[in-house]
Order: sequence, then structure tokens, then C-alpha cells
Amino acid sequence: MEAVPRMPMIWLDLKEAGEFAFNAAVKKSAVSVPRDFEGCSTLRKYLGQLHFLQSRIPMGNGQDAAVPVTWTEIFSGKAVTHEDIKYEQACVLYNLGALHSMLGAMDKRVSEECAAGAFTYLRDHFPHSYSVDMSHQILSLNINLMLGQAQECLLEKSMLDNRKSFLVARISAQVVDYYKEACRALENSETASLLGKIQKDWKKLVQMKIYYFAAVAHLHMGKQAEEQQKFGERVIYFQSALDKLNEAIKLAKGQPETVQEALRFTMDVIGGKYNSAKKDNDFIYHEAVPALDTLQSVKGAPLVKALPVNPTDPAVTGPDIFAKLVPMAAHEASSLYSEEKAKLLRDVMAKIEAKNEVLDQFMDSMQLDPETVDNLDMYNHIPPVLMEKCAALSVRPDTVRNLVQSMQVLSGVFTDVEASLKEIRDLLEEDEAQERKLQELLGRVPPAPGSPPGLAEVSKECSKYLELHEKASFTNTELHRAMNLHLGNLRLLGGPLEQVRAALPTPTLSEEDKQVLQNLKRILAKVQEMRDQRMSLEQQLREMIQKDDITTSLVTTDRSEMKKLFEEQLKKYDQLKVYLEQNLAAQENVLKALTDANVKYAAVRKALAEVEHKWNTTVQTLVASYEAYEDLMKKSQEGKDFYTDLEGKAAKLLERARAACQASEAHRQQLLERELKKQPPPRPTAPKP
Repeated sequence: MEAVPRMPMIWLDLKEAGEFAFNAAVKKSAVSVPRDFEGCSTLRKYLGQLHFLQSRIPMGNGQDAAVPVTWTEIFSGKAVTHEDIKYEQACVLYNLGALHSMLGAMDKRVSEECAAGAFTYLRDHFPHSYSVDMSHQILSLNINLMLGQAQECLLEKSMLDNRKSFLVARISAQVVDYYKEACRALENSETASLLGKIQKDWKKLVQMKIYYFAAVAHLHMGKQAEEQQKFGERVIYFQSALDKLNEAIKLAKGQPETVQEALRFTMDVIGGKYNSAKKDNDFIYHEAVPALDTLQSVKGAPLVKALPVNPTDPAVTGPDIFAKLVPMAAHEASSLYSEEKAKLLRDVMAKIEAKNEVLDQFMDSMQLDPETVDNLDMYNHIPPVLMEKCAALSVRPDTVRNLVQSMQVLSGVFTDVEASLKEIRDLLEEDEAQERKLQELLGRVPPAPGSPPGLAEVSKECSKYLELHEKASFTNTELHRAMNLHLGNLRLLGGPLEQVRAALPTPTLSEEDKQVLQNLKRILAKVQEMRDQRMSLEQQLREMIQKDDITTSLVTTDRSEMKKLFEEQLKKYDQLKVYLEQNLAAQENVLKALTDANVKYAAVRKALAEVEHKWNTTVQTLVASYEAYEDLMKKSQEGKDFYTDLEGKAAKLLERARAACQASEAHRQQLLERELKKQPPPRPTAPKP
């Protein structure tokens, strides 16, 4: 796999700058940067100087020195203006992340962690209301994409370095985890509406990569099993890798040639591994092949992280050009307070993410979708695909009659041919019997001079026709069997819709079953309510932290009182923290209730699954009968043409057979008379007394 062609990566466009009353030369050098690492350095320096400027001069939203700042929104192309210097900082920070993503997508495969760091800092330290492309959902999506691509780069290097199979599998599994998070965001209706046209392309690529890197993970798990001489496990891992790769290939339609080349290469590797492993196990090792779900799942190893951004790092920003404008004490104190807020947010987010991970794993294991947990509504309607077939047959009322008539005509011609061939065969057999009688009578084989010609040719041709008839008879039988199989379905589809609906299976649930379902749906709704509340509280906390600016208070506070002021100010978050703690604590009870409800639901789930399977099978059978009609008609016509031709040939052959047999009989009579004349007359015998 170390030579596998590289997959393409997603990169982001840079925002375009508009109006901002700042030094023109500085502005130009900061917004028209080259697309390389020198451009990243320029953006970092400009970001740092903006930070120094806004900490001294009141240029924020609603402040005295605020000026209009205009940037173009990426997705719509519209110009967005805010009178807030932090908007300028946010846009520069976005471009820093976008430029790093662009560089990361190039051949050197670096810079993705820097992009994730820039977007993380932007999400956690700036308002999300500036523009659509800097909303919380879009930034979270960008972060997961960048982390996934960074982990993907690490995976490429690990395979090139021939790292241990188990480690490569875990790295690949983490790529899958990051892309799954990104895919969840892409499937969110709000995010999709924000992204517009590119959502579909990104989603297709990410979904394909999920299956592709899952296949890579199981390939290396199979290689590890091979190293441990667990030959049964090796087969199932390679088989799973092959299945997942086939899913990736299905999703890769329309992707560039580089993707197709990578998939073909990987298919050669995995296909070869699987065939070899299966053959060895079947003929040499004979180990039982376990079910995949009985093996321990591959846990991802997150070996990349969003690199932190420090806008005031002098090694990056260079000298503070505004150092003399305002005393730095207030700015330093504000930075310390920002760090306290960031620490608070990190602590809370660590707890939330831990609980969310448990919840996601639990829900994935349950495989319970609140929207389709019972599927009862679908049984109240005829599916569109079936309605389409019913509508098509309603305008063709003679469908069944035409098919039956066609098959009847075929049967009639078939019977005529069979009767003709049987009569020919009977004539030939009768002729042979007469020949044998003549031999017995004469006591020897009669001389053959003058024997009528044609019987041998008739017999040979009859054998050929019988062989053709026998082969066609099997086809004819199969055709009649197929017609009988589909005829009832076609009558059903052409009849009233009520009969079609009645033919589709429907579940029969007892009152107890219905209560079990309602209870399960109620608890699933509780789970969703808990999720929504958690997201809302997290969002409130982030917004509260972003709006929390105590610079004015810091200016009038003595340095010795700073710690006390911080403690007092941070108390405003206590109530939100309590609500979050209560939400997180409730999760254990909710999941326990869901577990109990799922146990009771197991029998109902099995019954519903069986009915759904029967329902789908019935629908597919009816659709197949409709689609088989044209084929049956075509084959019926072909059968009629064949047997009509064969009937003509058989009729002519019958006439020839009759003539030949008559000639043969006449010949035998001549022989018999000739032989009788040669014999002496019998001696007279004395009369009996």
C-alpha cells in the first residue's frame, strides 16, 4: 500500500478584502499575499498588529473609533460590512486557515494542522454572526476536515515508513472518525444550506473516503492477524476490507482519475490479499472464520491536533508598532483573563466531548434511528415505484390477455409440431416392424435390390427435428413456467389499487407491542432533547465568553486586585456550568432507560424486520413481473416463429415419410411374392378320417 496513489484533498478559497480605513500599503500587503508559506507569515504578522491596535484604540463594535470593515463572503460572493476591527481580525484568521488548507492539499502534504488551529481559534474567540462562512457550524466542519486530512497525511507517511500494521490500522480508523464528524456536519440541513453547491461535492468525496480508509484499516488488521497466524481472522478482515472498498468504488463515480487510480490500485492489493488468504485457509489451515462483529473494533489513534494560534507571539508578529499608544498592563491583564476563560471553556468542552463520545458509541451500537424505528407509516401507502407500474398497466388493459393469447398460439403450434413428429416416428417404427416380420417369415434377410430410397433420409431428418424439438420444449416449458409465475402478478397490478395494497404484507402489533414502541420512541426523543439542550448550553457558553470583555474594568483595577476581579467575573458562568453538569449527569439514567426499552423492543424489532423484508420482497416481485412482461412477449413471439418454421418442415417431412413407407411396403410385397414363387408346391396329404 506504500505506493498507492494519493487521494485529493479539500481546500478552501480565500476571502477578498474590501473597505477598511487603514494604511493602504499595510492593507494591500496583508490581503494580497502570495499562496505560499511567506503569505502565511505575512497574515500572522498583520493579525498580531491588529490585535495590538484593538487593545489600545476603541475600534470595536459600537466604540468611538470604529470604522467600516468590508470583506466578501465566500459562498454567496456578497460584500459584508461591520464597524468592528475584530471582523478584520476574524477574516484575516479565516484566510490564514484557508491558505494553510490550500498548501496542505499540495504535493508536500503539510500545513493541515495549522489550518485546523486557525479555524479553532477563530471559532473559540470570535463572534459567529459576522458572516455565513464563519458560522460555528462551518468552522467546526472545516476543523474536522483539516484534522482528517492531517491524519490522512500521517497515514500516508506511516505506510511509506512501513510502520506496524496495528498502528497503521488505528491511524486509518481515526481518519474515518474525523471524516464521519465532517460528514455529520455536511448532512446537517442548516450546514448544507450555508455551503450551497459545494456541499454535494464535499459530501460525496468525504463519504467515499470514509469507506476507503475503513477498508485500509481492515486491510492492516488483516495483515496483523496474518502476522499473529490467526488465519480465520485474516480472511474476515480482508473480506470486510474488500466490501468497504467496493462501497467506496460505488461512491467514487464522477471523481477525478487520481481517485479512480487509487481505488484500482487498492483493489488489486486487497483483492489479491483476500483471494490468497481464503485459498490458504480453505486448503491448508481450515480455521473457522469468525463474524466481524465478534472481533474487537479498531479504535482510532488521534495523532494530530489543531496547532494553537497565539496572535501576540513576538516571534511571529514582530515588534509591536503600537507599543507607545497605551500602557500594556491592561492589555496583559486582559490576555490573562482571556486565558482563564479559555481554560474554563476547555474544561467544560472536555467533559462534553467525553460524554458525547460515549453517547455516539452507544447509539451506533443500538442502531436505532428515531425516524424509522417502526416504519409503520410506509405500510399505509403503495410505494411510488409500484404506483408507477400500476399506472402503466391501467392504460394497457389488454396486457394479460395479449400474453395469454400469445402463449396459447405458441402452445397450439407446439402441439401440432409434436403430433407431426410423433406420426413420423410411428410410421418409421411401423416400417421397421414390417421389415422384421418379413425377415422372420423368410428366415433370412431378404435381398435389397430395388429397395425404395428416402427412408434413411427421413429418419435422419426426423432425428434432427426431434432433437430441436426436445431442446425447444425445455425452453417452452420454462417460458410457460415464467408466464404462470408472472401472470397472477400482472393481473394484480392491472386491477384495483385496493387489491394491490391488500397484497402487500402489513405488521400486526398487539397493544403491548405498541406500548413498547411508544416507550422506545419517547426515550429516543429524550435522548435528542438531551443532545439539543447540551448543544444549546454549549453555544450559550461560547457566546457569553466571546462577549465577555472586562478591559474597562481592568484599566481601573490595581494589579494586586486582578486575581480577585477574575474570580468575581468568572462567577457569571457558574449557572450555565450547573445546567451543563445536570445535563451530563442525566445521560447515564437516560441510556439505562434506553437499554431496558431496547431489550423489550427486540422481539418487536425482529417481527417488524421480517414484515419489512416480506414487504420489500413482494414489491420487488411485482415490479419484476411488470418488467418481465415485454421479455415474455418477445420470447413468446420468437417461440411462435421457431415452431411455425418447424411445423412447415415437419409437415413436409411427414408427407415424405408417408410416401417412403408406402413405397417400402410395396417393395416388401414384391419380395414376398417373388420368394413364394421360388418354393415347390406342397405335397397333397391324405384326408383326415
